[in-house]
Amino acid sequence: METTERKNLSTEQQNVNSSAIDDKSISEILNIINAEDQAIAEKVNAALLEIEKAVELTTAAIQNGNRVVYVGSGTSGRLGVLDASEMPPTYSVPADWFNGIIAGGDEALRRSIEGAEDQPESAVTDLQTFGLKSGDVVIGISTSGAAQYVKSSIEFGKSIGAKTVYLICNEKPYLSANADVVIKVDTGPEVITGSTRMKAGTATKMVLNMISTATMVRLGKVYGNLMVDLMAVNDKLVDRGTRIIEKLTGVDYDTANAKLFEAGKSLKTAVVMINKNCSKVEAQRLLQARGGFLRKVIE
Repeated sequence: METTERKNLSTEQQNVNSSAIDDKSISEILNIINAEDQAIAEKVNAALLEIEKAVELTTAAIQNGNRVVYVGSGTSGRLGVLDASEMPPTYSVPADWFNGIIAGGDEALRRSIEGAEDQPESAVTDLQTFGLKSGDVVIGISTSGAAQYVKSSIEFGKSIGAKTVYLICNEKPYLSANADVVIKVDTGPEVITGSTRMKAGTATKMVLNMISTATMVRLGKVYGNLMVDLMAVNDKLVDRGTRIIEKLTGVDYDTANAKLFEAGKSLKTAVVMINKNCSKVEAQRLLQARGGFLRKVIE
């Protein structure tokens, strides 16, 4: 069911503040873009209640052994894949906790396949191939709410017992979907009319960052604001992990570094080993007994 006409979508309106942007200097162009971008955080702030509801769904799903899958087309799909791909290296979580599916498949990550958003049957096929099941969370992303692929993904998820979230960047979507949570971030007319990779894309990334980060915090992947569940898989992360161990335990850099390697490059395990003066196996047991929450172990 269409809830509004395309021409009435705020993302399709002409922005009066940039109506003569083609006649501006580089400095003026950049200032116009920057001024428009500054309003995005306030628009996201207005949707915090719905974002909170989404985080409750994603946290509960993962705690129950289920998964989260972002579904989108074009820029929306690429942002979903981006956010999902960052979870394993940042928080040492299984690769299937957060997932990204884009209309048109992986090829659409690099090359525009715009017609893919108009193929609702492909969404069902893609989610079936993914193995979507009851209890998973489908987060459909469509800035205008006009992607049939996204609407279909929400409807299919709903039909098999998955929880559903609809993220749009208009007051009303072009295509309605009976989602459990609807996040509306009304970003308004774009600097370049209809170019939703700009303000709407920025808002989308902010919301996805909030959902995934808040979920990780609630699952014990953060201590204070430190990334304590990272796995030191490269030189940068070895150094970061060593410095975090220093900060949390008070030992010197070399001691922290040695303990990190003794812990199999698991920062959280290394901290417990030092704090409790115990073996790697005992540290792992203590963490497991407390759901992986470092604070509950060392405090």
